[in-house]
Amino acid sequence: MQENERSAAILRENAKWIPGGVVSLNRKSDPNICFVRGAGCHVEDIDGNSYIDYQAGFAASFLGHNDPDVNAAVLKTLQEQQVLMGAGPTLLEGEFAQLFCASVPNAESLQITTTGSEATYHAIRIARAVTGRDHIIVMQGGYNGWHNDVACNVISRKADIGDYQSPCEYPFDSLSAGVPQSHSGLVHVINYNDLDSVHYVLQKYEVACILLEPILQNIGIVKPQPGYLEGLRELADAHGFLLIFDEVKTGFRHALGGYQSICGVQPDLSTFGKAVANGYPLGVIAGKKKYMDYFVDPDKRKKVMIAGTFNAFPLTTAAAIATLKKLSSPEHQVYGHVERLGERLEQGYREIFPKLGVPFYVARQGSAFCTYFMDHAPVNFHDILDNHDFELDIRYRKNLIKEGVFNFPAAIKQGSISFAHTEDDIDRTLEATARVIKTL
Repeated sequence: MQENERSAAILRENAKWIPGGVVSLNRKSDPNICFVRGAGCHVEDIDGNSYIDYQAGFAASFLGHNDPDVNAAVLKTLQEQQVLMGAGPTLLEGEFAQLFCASVPNAESLQITTTGSEATYHAIRIARAVTGRDHIIVMQGGYNGWHNDVACNVISRKADIGDYQSPCEYPFDSLSAGVPQSHSGLVHVINYNDLDSVHYVLQKYEVACILLEPILQNIGIVKPQPGYLEGLRELADAHGFLLIFDEVKTGFRHALGGYQSICGVQPDLSTFGKAVANGYPLGVIAGKKKYMDYFVDPDKRKKVMIAGTFNAFPLTTAAAIATLKKLSSPEHQVYGHVERLGERLEQGYREIFPKLGVPFYVARQGSAFCTYFMDHAPVNFHDILDNHDFELDIRYRKNLIKEGVFNFPAAIKQGSISFAHTEDDIDRTLEATARVIKTL
């Protein structure tokens, strides 16, 4: 495999006009690779190297890069000159809404955004409008977007948040400068899978909502303990706050109805993104009609604003319609296919990793996976922080990239199998992994 010399040059050139050389600094990594094309589960960089891809646009390309059915729908829309009218309803947004609400259990109505971050922003606004309260609860190790209330406490240093405690809330570990101090006083960060800490916060504050990923998938794959999500539902009902599932990562990747259709717990509101439009930029906020109708409440004091010239942009909405149709198609059997591939990869890992001679645990939910270098399934971020070998994880990922298998080279980042992967891709990945294990 060639060195990434041209990728490095592109980064240096871009940095003359773009701070950091990348328009989303979450995309910057070591090595920083400039990809120029992707088809299915394979990507190629500007230096001519090819990779089997498990990064998948941070899990967005669930069907695979440039899925032909999705791209055909986009091209048809473009040829029919349905680009941006800027006024009135559109046929596409109505078709998408009907398909979506038929798929997701709690979706009585929805609004479309351009990103998942915008969707979580609106969800918090609705919760505050409904309850008349300002305080919210979020999870340590969860990522819910870039806006002030939630841009905090993902992969924190212990020096910033302290040791594990329960019940407690952890310090607001902001991801950004420029967040007003007042926001940190309204946001209460607790560990996932810890109902005692929810009780602790509820005793101190009037809470508008709990916002969480039902599986933490921005620190790998951290699943809910038995009874945890059910416990949150009960507390929301008892204390009058809204339960919001951030399914930007879990939604449509694990099931057509989102993870809520698997766990059987219905939130009040849900947010979606990533896999909804297979790599095209589209987000969704959906939920119970009595809450979604706050967007059109005739009382100005209750009405929640939603706006965006590019919301339901026709090309992205066409991509989302085509994605949902393919995901629901009995002909394609998308979920069965990716589940079989996930099982094949997981079993292969369980045979290979013991040869490394260190503790490991393969966490997987359907097509999403993460290998932890610790001896048990993690239950929260502190568990990972205390037990996972971060340095080994990064070395493992960088060596795998040299073998032509790409997952984002940062510790505990989720890997994503796409519908475009084949058994041969999985077997080649396992062969590359076996070679890397020997070098480690």
